[in-house]
Amino acid sequence: MLQRPSMEEHGIVLDSMPYGKSADARKEPLAQLIGIDNFTLLEVVPKPGAQLSVGEKVFIGKGDRDKIDHIRGRVSYFELTSAAKAELERALRTIIDSREAEFIAFFNKCGPVTIRLHQLELLPGVGKKHMLDILAQREKKPFESFKDLSTRVTLLPDPHKLIVERILEELKGESKYYIMTRPPYQPRPY
Repeated sequence: MLQRPSMEEHGIVLDSMPYGKSADARKEPLAQLIGIDNFTLLEVVPKPGAQLSVGEKVFIGKGDRDKIDHIRGRVSYFELTSAAKAELERALRTIIDSREAEFIAFFNKCGPVTIRLHQLELLPGVGKKHMLDILAQREKKPFESFKDLSTRVTLLPDPHKLIVERILEELKGESKYYIMTRPPYQPRPY
């Protein structure tokens, strides 16, 4: 499991809706974003006059925010707009590139989840053979970068893609184990 702070400090804008959602009774500007630390999907209200662009990194932590008025709340993957869903993979790749050292540390240090299942096997496209190859290579020398990992473990799919697919799987709530994100937001039934 990746070590993360409990609250999001920054997020990447996935979609900006200057007039809000068409289904909402209250018409206020909204934006949907993904947190950089925990991959939390959030809906925020920008400050009056603030322009948010897709792909922009914004401060959402405690203190004086320059563009965000308040956080409306967490949203599930399925509550994202189609534009936000389309932008999500690109935002995830940006976050993964900026935190490459943390993800390489994951490959270097991860362990078993159960007696029969290893954390590496939770990554889409990684089975027993790839897991054993990764474990053998990291015993010889810890991985230094995604390129080093791809070079030393033959036929391993692109590490970026493995991590992006795992994060998407967890955000959709399709997983029993959460190694990259917090369990997704589940709206309460009324």
